[in-house]
Amino acid sequence: MHITQINRISSAQVETKTTFDNFLEQKQKPCKINKDLLQLENLCKQLYETADGNVRAEAEKALVSFANSPDCLSKCQLLLERGNSAYAQLLAATTLTKMVYRPNSTLPLEQRVDIRNYVLNYLATRPKLTHYVSQALVQLFARITKYGWFDVLKDDYIFRDAVSDVVKFIQSNSTHHVMIGVQLLSQLVCEMNQVSESEASRSLTKHRKIASSFRDTQLFEIFQLACSLLRSAAGNIKSLDFNDSNQHSLLSHSLRLAHNCLTFDFIGTSTDESSDDLCTVQIPTSWRSAFLDVSTMELYFDLYSVLPTSLSPLALSCLVQIASVRRSLFNNTERAKFINHLVIGVRGILENPLGLSDPNNYHEFCRLLARLKSNYQLGELVKVDNYSEAIKLIAEFTITSLRMWQFAPNSVHYLLSLWQRMVASVPYVKATEPHMLETYTPEVTKAYITSRLESVHVVVRDQVEDPLDDHGMIAQQLEQLSTIGRCEYEKTCSLLVQLFDESAQRYQERISSGPSAELNIEEGRLTWLVYIIGSVIGGRVSFASTDEHDAMDGELVCRVLQLMNLTDSRLAQVGCEKLDLAILSFFEQFRKIYVGDQVQKTSKVYRRLSEVLGLSDESMVLSVFIGKIITNLKFWGRSEQIISKTLQLLSDLSVGYSSVRKLVKLEAVQFLLNNHTSEHFPFLGINNGAGGGPGDMRCRTTFYTALGRLLLVDLGEDEERFYRFMVPLTSHFESVGGLLANTNVSVNMEDAKRSLIGLARDLRGITFAFSNKTSYMMLFDWFYPSFTPVLQRAVELWFHDPTVTTPILKLFTELAQNRSQRLQFDVSSPNGILLFRELSKMICCYGSRILTIGDIPKDRLYPMKYPL
Repeated sequence: MHITQINRISSAQVETKTTFDNFLEQKQKPCKINKDLLQLENLCKQLYETADGNVRAEAEKALVSFANSPDCLSKCQLLLERGNSAYAQLLAATTLTKMVYRPNSTLPLEQRVDIRNYVLNYLATRPKLTHYVSQALVQLFARITKYGWFDVLKDDYIFRDAVSDVVKFIQSNSTHHVMIGVQLLSQLVCEMNQVSESEASRSLTKHRKIASSFRDTQLFEIFQLACSLLRSAAGNIKSLDFNDSNQHSLLSHSLRLAHNCLTFDFIGTSTDESSDDLCTVQIPTSWRSAFLDVSTMELYFDLYSVLPTSLSPLALSCLVQIASVRRSLFNNTERAKFINHLVIGVRGILENPLGLSDPNNYHEFCRLLARLKSNYQLGELVKVDNYSEAIKLIAEFTITSLRMWQFAPNSVHYLLSLWQRMVASVPYVKATEPHMLETYTPEVTKAYITSRLESVHVVVRDQVEDPLDDHGMIAQQLEQLSTIGRCEYEKTCSLLVQLFDESAQRYQERISSGPSAELNIEEGRLTWLVYIIGSVIGGRVSFASTDEHDAMDGELVCRVLQLMNLTDSRLAQVGCEKLDLAILSFFEQFRKIYVGDQVQKTSKVYRRLSEVLGLSDESMVLSVFIGKIITNLKFWGRSEQIISKTLQLLSDLSVGYSSVRKLVKLEAVQFLLNNHTSEHFPFLGINNGAGGGPGDMRCRTTFYTALGRLLLVDLGEDEERFYRFMVPLTSHFESVGGLLANTNVSVNMEDAKRSLIGLARDLRGITFAFSNKTSYMMLFDWFYPSFTPVLQRAVELWFHDPTVTTPILKLFTELAQNRSQRLQFDVSSPNGILLFRELSKMICCYGSRILTIGDIPKDRLYPMKYPL
């Protein structure tokens, strides 16, 4: 087909013929052309169909060469014209897409206009194209249009006519033309909204200028067109056959077009919806009329109710965006009307929940519910018509969803988010209408707690995936529950006490019977309860708590500590890792609320702890913390998760003032400072425990950072105490130094390597903690010149092994950090020069050897010479 035929469809008039126009008129030997094309088609088949990796690699190499050949453009057109191979058509489309906007060689304007016109005509006249070929050509059209948005031909922005050209497609009576037109617009909106890697690295400003211009001149018209198509479909819904692939695809593409318009990055912030699902849609003021007209919202609610489940989630996705329209688009009266219709639509879905049995519908509806509170105030929601009925239906839906814990677990986050935000708003509601949260929130809390406990039996019985293994999900849900559970806290606490006492009693009974499925069930139930107790205690910051609430917290804390005493007594024989992780989570929440410089020690929590456990003050509570930390370090050396979280708890406790000074006076802390060896704490060993592998020793840095802080509290200028603390490290350095000094390779070199990795991480932690000048100089005098040669020798031997070089280089980086002006040496002190010399030696030692691995020229590493 000659390119001049395209002018019937496109408004573009191009007088100058280009290479792409004239290819079919060129006098080349048909025999050679056919041979080349057959070879390309064969290469495409090899690339996409062969199972032989070598053949596929050769084909890929040849096709890359083709893409860079001088006659690539003309051969792409011939491959499209022949249509013998869908793979070859795909190659032609993707190659043209890459050629449109290469970084250093853009096609001439006339040529790009010709390609755009050709693609439009090609799509219009070939209704039976393979879907991936059609999609590739649609993307080619969108890419050409975007990159030529500001290009001018004969005083006309030639590529902006593309939208009107596509509208002509849609206005035709052909279903194929309408579908192609909708696809083209949908892809164009996506292309305008996306920042490609090349744009991100070269010209983000240009992308935003193009997107802003497109938004201001074309986008609203496209959205109106999408709504018009959907209204037409909704009005003729009875005549539509959803089993007809063409009709189904047309509706799907129309919904996607509307959704792409609503998810456009209107203000150029490039928000990532996957990370911030509760963002506001910054609809331009010029769109205001579309959202003041309630029929726009009602259209998508109607579509949800009549479309099959293969399409209805898209309608809900559009509603999610409509519900998120910025508040400032309306005045108070308009916003009240908008919210009212939104809640009416939500209530209609809840009254006829059949469609929510589909996981995709369910997920999108949960997102829609979350947007109710993320974008509107509770005081506004309580004023909608039939609010009491709506909140009742939402509560019932939430409770049912929580009980069905295996169905769409990733959607629960949105429901909990809705209740968390509503409960958090209660203190600020000024409306006289009742919000009724005190009635329904306790039921939601109860449903969450009981459903998690009931899940344990199913997990143990059917060996299904345990929700407790998903630590990220647990942390997220518990953070939300911490606020929800504090609403009507008396009911929450009463429920937790009852369930905990029942499960703890059964647990004690099962222990005497030995290991069994029943024992595993009780351990799982207690794990959930301990997590939840920690969560609701951590939620205290969300409300102005009373003494009665603190007393309730005391009841819960006593029970967890009593359980901990029981489980710790069994660690020598057996332990439950998940339960201990839950106890650590509880300790972290308890520490944030009731341990620290800002906590009132007259709290009723401490009174209850004194009455039940004899813990009368903060020092005694801190001794419980340290006791648990030491127990975990002794018995859980092979559990990296427990060791890591235990050391993080120790690190958090080591930060502060008054509580830290109480901490260092405890015998258990002095035991830590005087006995930090693998004999007492197996995780510090090189052949067992969580520190057994080089990659698992990172937690040692945290350990020694905490010890360094604790040591620093009363260290002052006491060098004798410092050197006593460093005795284990001194011994290990001397041992490793002796091994490395021996030039003969021995069987102990692997042990030496592991010891060295651990020492570098230990020393980095101490260096980080020693943030004042006096302590830093003690450390430097101990380290140099006795042990710096050991580390340099290690880099000489294992420069190719990052498990060795990374911790050593990080240690030297930390030594060079001027924390709290600790490197301000006296004028007469040579230590600054000595430190610089050692750092330079290490850089040169590592750099000169690492260059031997590759072909990096040495002058890149040594642009300047410094005498050592």
